[in-house]
Amino acid sequence: MIDTHAHIFTEDFSEDLNEVIERAKNVGIEKILLPNIDKDSIDALRKASEKYPGILIPMMGLHPTSVAEDWESQLEIIEKELNLNKYIAVGEIGIDLHWDKTTYDIQRLAFERQLKWSVEKGLPVSIHSRNALIEVIESIKAVDKKNIYGVFHSFGGNSEELTKALELENMYIGINGVVTFKNSGLDKILADCPIDRVVIETDSPWLAPVPYRGKRNESSFLIEVVKKLSLIYNLAENEIIKTTRQNSHKVFNI
Repeated sequence: MIDTHAHIFTEDFSEDLNEVIERAKNVGIEKILLPNIDKDSIDALRKASEKYPGILIPMMGLHPTSVAEDWESQLEIIEKELNLNKYIAVGEIGIDLHWDKTTYDIQRLAFERQLKWSVEKGLPVSIHSRNALIEVIESIKAVDKKNIYGVFHSFGGNSEELTKALELENMYIGINGVVTFKNSGLDKILADCPIDRVVIETDSPWLAPVPYRGKRNESSFLIEVVKKLSLIYNLAENEIIKTTRQNSHKVFNI
């Protein structure tokens, strides 16, 4: 299994990161992809990735909820880091209209600038689109629909939004613990999503799946997402693991 989105380089894991990684290995996690948050998280991201090379694989980007008045200076720092070191993707980037709609205009500008980086460098993107999937798709089309590829991380949209997301043939759907939540409805929506367009993730330390809901999430819990997808698609767990692993290799060029 490949956990395509986890923030296990943050302070939430400062006391037991080694144990967290060992537990992940023990359930069959091959790699854990780490999206950056902002300029202040770069150092922790790099240190974790350097300590566990080949297992923790970093991305570089500015998270939409970190977009504020200093967004341009933040992007200067992040672009410099992206140019200086090896990163597997541009992420976590996007638009978030759940927490603060007043910053939409600058979120869009920051997002589209980072989309352009991904095209220039031929890198995939890990996209955050909470309450903003349609806006995110509009930006992708405005920048370069043909050459932008990656993942709609933590997909939580409705059937109509899923259809619009799947129309972007280079984009995959990131599924995490939300699919195990009783009232999410995501299991029914996913019935219309081909398994060959799905990658799996945890979004650790958030969104722990049932039966761990409410606890700190970690990569070893990814197996619970696999179990749920096995039921949704009526496929063996090994088949879910194999297919989502292949999808992850394709989109992230692992």
